[in-house]
Formats: sequence, structure tokens, C-alpha cells
Amino acid sequence: MTLPRFPESLPEFQRVFPDESSCAAYLESVRWPDGFACRYCGVESEPYRFANRAVLRCRSCKRDTSLTAGTVMERTHTPLSTWFWGAYLVASQTPGQSALQFQRQLGLGRYETAFQMLHKLRAGLVNPDRDRIGGRDVLEMDEVLIGGRTRGEGRGVHHKTTVIGAVEIRRSEKPRKPRVEHEGGVPVAGRFYAGRLRLRALEKERNWREIRPFIEENIEPGTVIKTDGWAPYRHMGELGYVHDPLVLHGDPKKAAAHLPMIHLVFSNLKTWLLGTHHGVSQQHLQAYLNEYVFRFNRRFYPFNAFNSVLGIAARVRGPTYDQLYGGEWVHPNRDEDEG
Repeated sequence: MTLPRFPESLPEFQRVFPDESSCAAYLESVRWPDGFACRYCGVESEPYRFANRAVLRCRSCKRDTSLTAGTVMERTHTPLSTWFWGAYLVASQTPGQSALQFQRQLGLGRYETAFQMLHKLRAGLVNPDRDRIGGRDVLEMDEVLIGGRTRGEGRGVHHKTTVIGAVEIRRSEKPRKPRVEHEGGVPVAGRFYAGRLRLRALEKERNWREIRPFIEENIEPGTVIKTDGWAPYRHMGELGYVHDPLVLHGDPKKAAAHLPMIHLVFSNLKTWLLGTHHGVSQQHLQAYLNEYVFRFNRRFYPFNAFNSVLGIAARVRGPTYDQLYGGEWVHPNRDEDEG
């Protein structure tokens, strides 16, 4: 099956995916682009299909394979069409949405169902085969504290999480006025704009031991990396990177000149977390960072993001209810967690 051209409106989406069968056919084409192969006997042949059932039966061994097995939709009791509508909302709505908005728009009976569906889809937003960023593009890298002070715990007490970020700086082909703002959803600073982004919530304290894995897993060796003057960054040269530091001394003008893009990214991230989600817990922060990065990196092609959501989701598993609410689930944030 050839993947359909992605619909650019809700009516067109309904025409492309009108029922369970059309959703099942799409999912089958994503999982087996070269034709169905039985997971049990390995025979490649045209399977038996059943109306309104996300199951394929091998003609050779007669065993059933679920279309959702091994995906974020595994063992779901929610119709595929509802999952597809949910993926469309996640992929096409630039500001994103809260679990409460998700519940209302999909007509789900329970908030917990909406919350779990969103996190399952977010598990599919991290591509296990994604490339490292940088290379020919210069990067800006910095950290930011996400969260806030807890009321009643005294002055200076907070439960903030350190988030480290790196963003590519690309030169625009067309000259632009020297300003720093959003233009058509693209952060612009003069003739430069932001390329690909990576974000990670640090599990422990801000130190080189925590930051080094983020750099090595996400940034191409040899990349020029601009940072502030934090001392541990000096080890970047030992890892094969070209380090361009500047001691800022808290000077906002220096920061705006040396690291304008990453600071703009952090500002927009905070606004998104507070405005759309009204703040998030430390436990699930990485999931929201993954969503923000997914939207940011696909902001030029928002309607193509749907294919990525379900295409990637067809190769990863999402959290179960118990894992999500019991705190056992670790949201993907590095290569070994993203398979």
C-alpha cells in the first residue's frame, strides 16, 4: 500500500481515514512496507484480514498477528480511529494541548485515558534512528531551570529541574532585518535562524558527568559549540568538539549577542509549559521536552508530522497504566532508551 498524501484539513482527514479498516490498512503499510511477513513462521504472503479487527492471520501457519503489537497502541481497547484522531491533534496543532483538552476533543470518558494516550503518543515522538545535530552548523548550548518554588517551603527552596539544550544556527538564504523574534513560527536573529534542537532533563545535579552523555549522544564530533564560561565545558575539546566559550558575568547584552537562539528557545519552552500545560511534574518533564523538540524540528512541515508520529510509534512501546502512574516508566531521552 502506498501511503496517502497527508490531509491538510479535518474534512480531508475524515475522507482519508473514514473507518477502522482504513486506519488498519495504513498501520499495516507502516509496519510492513515491503509486504506482510509472519512473526511466527517467517513466511511472506498476503494475509487473511478481518473487518473491523486489527489482526492479520498468516495463510501458512494460521496464527494471528496484531497490528498494534509492539506499538504504543498495544493491547488498547480504544478504537484505531480514535488513536488516529489523537495523533492528528498531536501532530497538527502547533501549540499542543493538555490532557483535558485532548479528552474533550476525542470524547473520551475518563481523564486518565486521555493522559495515558498522550504519553503513549509522546513515546513515539523520539526517533530511535535520528541523526546527531551540528556538523557544518554551529551550535548554541546552555542550561535552564524548569519548575518553580513550592509555596510554604521558605525562601530559596524550589523543586526545579535543570534542562540542557543545544540548537543549530543556520544562515538564511534571504537577508532579513536584524531582529530577534518569531516570524512565521521560525526564531529569527538577523540572517540566521534556528535549525534542529535537542533537549534533556538532567536526572541529578548540573555537572559535567551529567552533561557529557547529552553532548556525545546528540552532537556530531567536530562541531563548533558556543557556550557560556562555565568551567566544565572546557572538556569539550577532549571529546573532539570545537569549543567557543564566553564568560557572560550575568550580562544580558552579552548573552543576547553570544547565545541568542538557545535563550529564545528556552523562553518559548517555559511559555509553552505554563500556557498550555500550566506546569508539568518532574516525573513527566522529559515527555513534554520530547514533544516540544518534535514540534520545533518539524515546524516547517507541520502536516507531515502525523506520518512521523505513527511511523515512529509503530516501532516503540508506550507505557502501561501502572508504569505511568506508578513512576516506573522512564521517558525516552537517550539512544539506549529509544529503541
